Amino acid sequence: MMAWLALFVCIALEVAATTLLKLSDGFARPGPATASLALYGVTFWLLAWVFTRLPVGISYAVWSGVGVAAITLIGWVAFKQSLNGLQMLFLALILIGAVGLNLTTGATPPDGGA
Repeated sequence: MMAWLALFVCIALEVAATTLLKLSDGFARPGPATASLALYGVTFWLLAWVFTRLPVGISYAVWSGVGVAAITLIGWVAFKQSLNGLQMLFLALILIGAVGLNLTTGATPPDGGA
């Protein structure tokens, strides 16, 4: 359970880092750029820990899928980027897949079950 919570913290940090990367205007604004890099560092450090407790393929699929869906919705709402009905359908399918993987995958012991 703790590994799944950590994975969702990773997703939130990665989405925040990606949003800051957009706000950095191609690294022209040092504040958002620096914050983005710091958040990416924490994200990958925590994700490495998650990989010791959840299957790497499943956790990476959930991390990337939910992150893609979240940042796409942020782009749509905050940055007024276009998103059509078919794209929304496919984002919903990504989220359905992530939830399904979460519901059907248990955590493994830190020693890998050996």
